[in-house]
Amino acid sequence: MSNDPRRFLRYLEAERNASLLYRALADLVDGDRREALLELAQIEDEHATHWVAKLEENGVPIPPAPTTLDVSNAALVSRAQGAGFVDVLRHLEETEGADAGMYENEPEAPESMSQDEREHVERFQQMRTSLEEPGAALTLLQSRPAVTGGESWHRIDKSGSIRAAVFGVSDGLVSNTALVMGFAGAAPSNSTILFAGLAGLLAGAFSMAAGEYVSVASQRDLFRREIEMEATELREKPEEEMKELELIYRAKGLDRESAAEVARQIMSDPKSALDTLAREELGLDPDELGSPVKVAASSFLSFAIGASVVVIPYLFFTGDGASTTIPLILAITFALMAMVVVGGVVGRLSGRGILFSAMRQLLWGSGAALVTFAIGRIVGIQIG
Repeated sequence: MSNDPRRFLRYLEAERNASLLYRALADLVDGDRREALLELAQIEDEHATHWVAKLEENGVPIPPAPTTLDVSNAALVSRAQGAGFVDVLRHLEETEGADAGMYENEPEAPESMSQDEREHVERFQQMRTSLEEPGAALTLLQSRPAVTGGESWHRIDKSGSIRAAVFGVSDGLVSNTALVMGFAGAAPSNSTILFAGLAGLLAGAFSMAAGEYVSVASQRDLFRREIEMEATELREKPEEEMKELELIYRAKGLDRESAAEVARQIMSDPKSALDTLAREELGLDPDELGSPVKVAASSFLSFAIGASVVVIPYLFFTGDGASTTIPLILAITFALMAMVVVGGVVGRLSGRGILFSAMRQLLWGSGAALVTFAIGRIVGIQIG
């Protein structure tokens, strides 16, 4: 970080321009969203005042405050008037998110300033959501249990075990079918194909379980750290955290008095306050951070189930003189049927469409099997 105090000029310009932009956008809306934007502008004015003081301390001339929007911000306001406010809020989420770390390495910036900038992203997201789904936002505010309950179709598996199970079956089925077809194309004995299928089943299942465990455990550690940091801020800066809650609920549509009252009630119980801040500000459910063991076990079993489909026929045709054609035909038949079923289940869960997902799974799975079978046949001829 440079020690040149003229760097404060860049900060001052950014804060002033942001304040001017928020006030211009506030003129396009009314009610509580207008007040929320004006309050964000006030925060930017306070930041600007801080940088003015720093510039004065270092004898750097203070430029006059802008009275008109710069070209890019003027374009944003015009865009809000034409394309709609939601589109601009989405853009502000992205740009503010990119600039949120502007003060991270600035020793002259108070810690609260960096936090304010990060919170602006959350405010824009809340405002956009309330405009896109006003009914859902108001329901959430009026009946907080809806956050953890709600319609049955919203009840997703936050631990990730269902996701891991579904895709584990799909991965096991496709990968082991391709492996077995590759060996079958090379025309070795049934025992060799069986051994290859079992090896692929175990290797893939353990690999997938380990990968899912590390992924979910790392994610869980990150979420816990976020919640611990929020708990620290709640203990050290309760008034600021209460103000955050008030702004969140105002951005969702509550009037100033109601939002302030809700925030006060929540802050009266530290445990409830932390739970609410984790959900509303961080987007986390402290009770559902994911279980690495559960997801790993689910991944292992589901991959093994999918991978076993093409292995089962070869279990019954391993003796001397056993047919090589019958287990191959059975393996292909079982695999094709399983691909259709698994694809249909994925389509049902994702809402993409059962037929479309089933055909997609069948196309890619059978394509992979055909390619490996052809490669196995070529290799088998070359070395045979």
